[in-house]
Amino acid sequence: MSIVRINDASMRQITKSGENKLSFKNKLELAKLLDRLGTSVIELDAIDQVKADSLLIKSIATSVKNSIVSVPVELNKESVDITWNALQTAEKPRLVVEAPVSTVQMEYIYHKKPAAMIEAVKETITACCEHTKDVEFVANDATRSEESFLYEVVKEAINAGAQTVTICDAAGSMLPDEFAKFIDKLVKNVPELKNVTLSVSCSDALAMANACTVEAVRKGAREVKVAVCAMNEIASLPAVVNVLSTKGSEFDVACAVQTVEMNRVVRQIEWLCFGEQSKTSPFDSGVRDGEDNVILSSHDDLSAVLKAVEKLGYELNEEDGKAVWEAFRQIASHKEQIGSKELDAIVASAAMQVPSTYKLDSFVINSGNIISATAHVTLVKDDKKLNSVAVGDGPVDAAFLALEQIAGTHYELDDFQIRSVTQGHEAMGETVVRLRSNGKLYAGRGISTDIIGASIRAYVNALNKIVYEEAE
Repeated sequence: MSIVRINDASMRQITKSGENKLSFKNKLELAKLLDRLGTSVIELDAIDQVKADSLLIKSIATSVKNSIVSVPVELNKESVDITWNALQTAEKPRLVVEAPVSTVQMEYIYHKKPAAMIEAVKETITACCEHTKDVEFVANDATRSEESFLYEVVKEAINAGAQTVTICDAAGSMLPDEFAKFIDKLVKNVPELKNVTLSVSCSDALAMANACTVEAVRKGAREVKVAVCAMNEIASLPAVVNVLSTKGSEFDVACAVQTVEMNRVVRQIEWLCFGEQSKTSPFDSGVRDGEDNVILSSHDDLSAVLKAVEKLGYELNEEDGKAVWEAFRQIASHKEQIGSKELDAIVASAAMQVPSTYKLDSFVINSGNIISATAHVTLVKDDKKLNSVAVGDGPVDAAFLALEQIAGTHYELDDFQIRSVTQGHEAMGETVVRLRSNGKLYAGRGISTDIIGASIRAYVNALNKIVYEEAE
């Protein structure tokens, strides 16, 4: 029995639709859920903003243990090298070379003649093969291409080293039996396809993507591009997996997706991608789910501590790493175990101590069960007082919104932690705020008997680190 690889492209579909912008943390969580579900391939967006996108790819590559992590490249060697630099730490990395093969897309969108397109495909695949054997070629708009050209470009892609060839029906104008004949004819005219994995990606323009995908499997395709969040664009992962698990034995195929827990995981992913979130609240990523929890003790060495810090998402230079290590040793000498929250606080207090661009001058909070929470915050920058008033879902929400307005930038709030550090009526509260800018994580720490004041100080502390580093 043959295994059909399930290639999930949910992340790319969401980006393409523009209807929902996933946060860094949500993208990371989406990849973990797909890996847990048993999808064979997780397809990420191509690199657009090098710094932020590379960091996201590196984070996902580290977190995904079983699935292939797939990233598209542009038709040039520079893009290949940049993408590989971000992807190379993955357990199973894949580089994807996408190229239009229809005349209209080649000449009017990419401004290339057929011969030039074939040459670009060959050169890019060859460059990819210098880094990894797992290279995929995607023939975009294949069903509207000249048949002779399609056969030639697929042959050249295979000869250049592509191990997976994806036929993309971007128009979605074929009925299932038509697409089956199209695939059958392609396989007969390109015998080289027998030596690689044939994959398909079908548009759902006629609501036929699922049926066309299954028909392609019947004709020999052993990888399919689908999406949990299909956005009515490509085949649906749950639908295709259900067909393969129910009827696959009739044409001797199966897939590795965990069908028992599929519905639960799919609901989690749908909530993650489309759950109602406030468009104004800074709390756009929720709080950490505990999966990144680490336990350290005084017996752990420098490398173990820095590895745990990296697991939490921080990138520290050598100087900050040593500062965190020294702070860790002091705490570990009188504390049996140190977990994620304590390590966050250590990073926030010891790493990247910078001059205060912003200083907290004052804040006024109004909140109650019959009024909306409001915050009036005043910061000092270059001896000038900057004020902002904001309304939020709660006092901390309102305060953070006011700080965002003063800074003039929305930073992804990766995590927000509160804990008491002393006991009694006037207990001291400690907060840790984790902000993400251009993909990089910055932690700020605040301590006060007033938990709102501690939260504001933690946010300003993290904000100062961002402003200082990005001004360099």
